[in-house]
Amino acid sequence: MSILGTSNLDVFPLNLGGNTFGWTSDEATSHQVLDAFVQAGGNFVDSADVYSVWAPGNSGGESEAIIGSWLAKGQRERLIVATKVSQHPEFPGLSATNIAAAAAASLQRLGTDYIDLYYAHQPDDNTPVAESAAAFDALVRAGKIRHIGLSNFSAEQIDEWFAVANEHGFVTPVALQPQYNLVARAEFENELAAVSARHQLAVLPYFSLASGFLTGKYRSEADFEGKARAGMAGRYLNEHGLSVVDTLVSVAAELKVEPATVALAWLRSRESIVAPIASASSVDQLPALMDSATLELSGEQLEILDAASEPVQVS
Repeated sequence: MSILGTSNLDVFPLNLGGNTFGWTSDEATSHQVLDAFVQAGGNFVDSADVYSVWAPGNSGGESEAIIGSWLAKGQRERLIVATKVSQHPEFPGLSATNIAAAAAASLQRLGTDYIDLYYAHQPDDNTPVAESAAAFDALVRAGKIRHIGLSNFSAEQIDEWFAVANEHGFVTPVALQPQYNLVARAEFENELAAVSARHQLAVLPYFSLASGFLTGKYRSEADFEGKARAGMAGRYLNEHGLSVVDTLVSVAAELKVEPATVALAWLRSRESIVAPIASASSVDQLPALMDSATLELSGEQLEILDAASEPVQVS
């Protein structure tokens, strides 16, 4: 287990992504995944109020509602729940009014009276940071959320949030959720790593497996046909991406584990990374993710992966 930044949250070093719930996995399957995750020692799930508005027939909040129906079985104390505000169609942005309303809606869908970690999902250029930070602070003081996180914020925006919070005596964030993985290293390492360390932020990377590309299953355009994540994972299908996957598969074969296990273990070895986020659409996808929490890569294996994935910005 790992302590989440400056919080008192003791989390399993894999953050189960809830973006598949209500999208690529129905409620029953999602509950099976959650059951298996907790039984294997997991205790940390990530969601957002916008998940999964992009799926046909969805309007947002489906993931939270499915997590809520699972929690209703008497499981609330077994799970640390993270969710986010600012991208739901009915609750866009980070105005104080919107944050309060969105939090209330998330709490209702989750069927709980508190959220363990509540993220500002993306910056809002139309709202002063002081207003947003005050609204999050009010939720903490009211006991509706325990801790604050930031997602998709630049280093400058993170510094500004902390400066404002410290000036006004607001509760400060404990976590950062950026994109970071073996084929998308540049943004985090060049800009965000230093600011994360400076503010003692726990880093919880999303797209840890590059939308499935780092599972090693995708080597050609044909491999993406009919796949829900084709548009996201397909952008890594280039010479650099395939070279990284070849190296990843080689290291995984040496260790007799899945490529996804190695990709997540590499992330976990990086400074400030507490729990990479990865999702499973079915129970049989879960073991490879869970194995990453205990896999320790050797110095030589880390050097090989570092060299193969030397930062290249993916557009």
